[in-house]
Amino acid sequence: MSLEPERTEPLPADMRTINMPPDRETIDRQVTDREVTRAASAGLADTGSERAALFESDVLDNFNSRWTEVQTSFVDEPRRAVEQADALVSDVIQRIGDSFGRERSQLEQQWDRGDNVSTEDLRQALQRYRSFFSRLLSV
Repeated sequence: MSLEPERTEPLPADMRTINMPPDRETIDRQVTDREVTRAASAGLADTGSERAALFESDVLDNFNSRWTEVQTSFVDEPRRAVEQADALVSDVIQRIGDSFGRERSQLEQQWDRGDNVSTEDLRQALQRYRSFFSRLLSV
């Protein structure tokens, strides 16, 4: 004799998947909270094209090392860890802004001089913007 009532209707979709393992897409989107891997910073974009790397590998290593230090210090000094996390995130945002600013400035200088900027250069710049924009919206 079962304690469960007999079901005559199918389970709703959200209850059918409650114990199902995550699908491949869900697994692919997961990034550890400890560091950003090179694969995540230079992996494939949602559009299927390659993402432009935001940082050189040594800069990425430095940011990851600093993040690990922030997390480790939380146990002993939580307030200081949060202050350091804020500073680190500010540094990363500043570095990204500087990078895009330099690129924009180079293009504007070429246009101001009357230089012909190749379609390929513009295509690559647009791809970097698209990749970054896509990542911002998927955060």
